[in-house]
Amino acid sequence: MAPKSDSAEAIVLNFVNEQNRPVNTQNVADALQKFNLKKAAIQKALDNLADGGRISFKEYGKQKIYLARQDQFQIPNNEELNQMKEQNADTQKQLEDQKKAISEVEAEIKSLQSNLTLEQIFEREVNLRLEVQEMEEKLSKLRGGVTLVKPEERKAVEGMLSEMISHWRKRKRMFKDLWDTLTENSPKDPKEFKEELGIEYDEDVGVSLQSYNDLIQNGKKRPRGQ
Repeated sequence: MAPKSDSAEAIVLNFVNEQNRPVNTQNVADALQKFNLKKAAIQKALDNLADGGRISFKEYGKQKIYLARQDQFQIPNNEELNQMKEQNADTQKQLEDQKKAISEVEAEIKSLQSNLTLEQIFEREVNLRLEVQEMEEKLSKLRGGVTLVKPEERKAVEGMLSEMISHWRKRKRMFKDLWDTLTENSPKDPKEFKEELGIEYDEDVGVSLQSYNDLIQNGKKRPRGQ
């Protein structure tokens, strides 16, 4: 049964899921001070959530580390990730275009103020301010209303992708060590032996570990909020 929304367990569960990173009891207690939850209550909530399978945990000596269950997050495939990246780039371009348009209108206001009569200036200023207001509303919608990926969802996806890449790298290294051992003293040509066993490298199927590493690094360099 899910905990009540205002219970300690619900508050702690929501925090752990939103963070989606390893935390200990002290981390949670520091972050949830505004809820006036004592550390003992937080520890009990974490243990109950872990025992109930709603969060994961690992023990390192006497310390427990807690983490959101990863199977609750939907992981987009490569095509969806690329599509999100393109959509974010399009939105960023729209933002830049709106900023440029606002700057042009403001420049026009300054220019008109030095050339028109006072009455004309007031009339023109009213019209231009209305235009600026409309553009700012559009810009505000692009900034706040057109949210292609929520920050917590993006963080979860990036965390899962990073974890999968880490597993990929480890297994790639394990295979290489094993393969080198097998072929070191083998009389067979490694290439022929590979074909005989039906083994395919990443490159054979058109994928590259480095390209996914670059995707992660580019994501980390992206300005927050985009």
